[in-house]
Amino acid sequence: MSVFPDAKILDIDLSSGSIETKSLSGEIYRLYPGGSSLGLYLALQEMGAGIDPLSPDNMLIFSVSVLTGLPISGQSRLTITTKSPLTGTIGDSQSGGFFPAQMKINGYDAIIFRGKSEKPVYLYIDGDKVELKDASSVWGKVTGEAEKMIKKELDDEQLEIAQIGPAGENMVKYASIMNMSNRANGRNGTGAVMGSKHLKAVVVKKGKARKAADQEGFKTLTGNVKQRITENEGIDALGQFGTDGELNGHNREGFLPTRNFSSGFFGDSAKKITGTTMAKTILTGRDTCFSCAIRCKRVVEVEGKVDPFYGGPEYETCAAFGSYCLTENLEDIAVANQYCNMYGIDTISCGATIAFVMECMEKGILSKDDTDGMDITFGNGAVYPELIKKIALRDGIGDMMAEGSYRMAEKLGPEAMSLSVSVKKQELPAHMPQYKPAMGLIYAVNNFGADHQSCEHDPFLTMPADAKEQVWLGMLGINLLYDDQKTLDDGKVRFAIAGQKFYSMMDTLCICQFAWGPSWQLYGPADLVDACNYGVGWQTSIQELMDIGERRINMMRWFNVRDGFSAKDDVLPERIFDPMPDGPSEGHQMKKEEFEEARETYYAFMGWDQEGKPTEATLRRLSLNWLMDK
Repeated sequence: MSVFPDAKILDIDLSSGSIETKSLSGEIYRLYPGGSSLGLYLALQEMGAGIDPLSPDNMLIFSVSVLTGLPISGQSRLTITTKSPLTGTIGDSQSGGFFPAQMKINGYDAIIFRGKSEKPVYLYIDGDKVELKDASSVWGKVTGEAEKMIKKELDDEQLEIAQIGPAGENMVKYASIMNMSNRANGRNGTGAVMGSKHLKAVVVKKGKARKAADQEGFKTLTGNVKQRITENEGIDALGQFGTDGELNGHNREGFLPTRNFSSGFFGDSAKKITGTTMAKTILTGRDTCFSCAIRCKRVVEVEGKVDPFYGGPEYETCAAFGSYCLTENLEDIAVANQYCNMYGIDTISCGATIAFVMECMEKGILSKDDTDGMDITFGNGAVYPELIKKIALRDGIGDMMAEGSYRMAEKLGPEAMSLSVSVKKQELPAHMPQYKPAMGLIYAVNNFGADHQSCEHDPFLTMPADAKEQVWLGMLGINLLYDDQKTLDDGKVRFAIAGQKFYSMMDTLCICQFAWGPSWQLYGPADLVDACNYGVGWQTSIQELMDIGERRINMMRWFNVRDGFSAKDDVLPERIFDPMPDGPSEGHQMKKEEFEEARETYYAFMGWDQEGKPTEATLRRLSLNWLMDK
């Protein structure tokens, strides 16, 4: 293919009800070939600085990529781009499932939603047939019920539906957008933006998988996928135990976030909530995404409590509702996961906000008089169903908790502020910067708040030089070996940046990091170049792909700079710099001076000034000089 394909974009004005189809030239699409790169490009053409994230002026953009819908593992990812109501920064969130592939198969690379409908609506897409439909009957319904009602109304059980639950309707700051009622665009509060627009759901008709441009070449990637899985212990374990298979390993090292990040050790309790225990007890099945052979998604059932329709908890959820809150009952965690999926809430921010409230209760900052009489104390997982529902409906204490831990702390005072473990007002995921300092650096500088899937993880630098992970990292320009992964120096900063660019590119191409990331090994960087070539005839290179990732990072940074974000916001919570109190990591601490020095080095290596703003030279190198007029 000598000419890159044009991108097809649906532009929906919810205020007027108008629906337009637009085209973006292949020349531009190649620079921003999907995901939030495409979403950012579209948003920055029109959105000015300083808008209210929950106003009609905000744009909500669904996007897939040039690779989405091809019959290969790990390509069915949906990115949602908007201004985040949780952080005030650019908002970015990904999910898997079948919806992304079907959106692309129906012919659309992006869907723009602008304005606000007077009444609840949902968008129905069947190829060129696109219409807004009345959603009044499903407004207020939990996700599973709404999905069944929409499928019945349209007389089609094969539809794929991305929707909000009551949390999004009530504009909970960390509300999710759910598809399959168990796959979440969870972080950044994208669901609240969708709710602010009175948009309940986006519904797409099922179609057939796309054909690769070079089908014989494509088979070199797909024809041996079973062998790839069998020969790969990490991928095989991911399928058997899910991401939660990693939980007890973090605990053994002493770096499993515990008691609202005040400790890294959950003791023997960690074994009760790990993926191995789940597989032996409540796991009833393994679900998958479009054309993916890994089948890592958990399906659990607890009679009378947990419906397998809502999937099952992964590592982040088991940590957030488990060790964060000192809850060792796996069934309580599974119930919390189900309620979050029903009501459409991010499990990380929800569990972390509950842990924050638990510590506030312990320290006397809050009492039962403040919590509607509820006993929100460490270890009491039985409180989850009622409390999550209160958050979703903004009822009583749930109204304050719906704002997230940082905004709660602002209201409660300085003592509470030290207990909010967040970056840019977004709660930390379950990977401790003390254990993974390169990741901790990316937590701080990341443009949409702390995120564990925006870079490679430190432990891979301690693997042998001939390990496949090291070979693949070498393709990204990283040739480093460390005895101690907890080191933070210039080499680690280079590692963090290279990983950030690669992961940013994966989020642009809407591919799964578990299938395509350097550390999981089903497919590696060289395979990705082949997938672009064989899949769509895109003759690319590792360097072009890395540039695509870097371009996205700089676009995000520019979006934030316009709204006043700078180095002052690229910080970690003070708790991260405290010595670890107990367990195998006792006495270890991340040194604040080392972190601040690494941040300055990061800015220099990225081509940013001391305030974290991209220089004109950097923007021009990345073909982003047009941003200087925005």
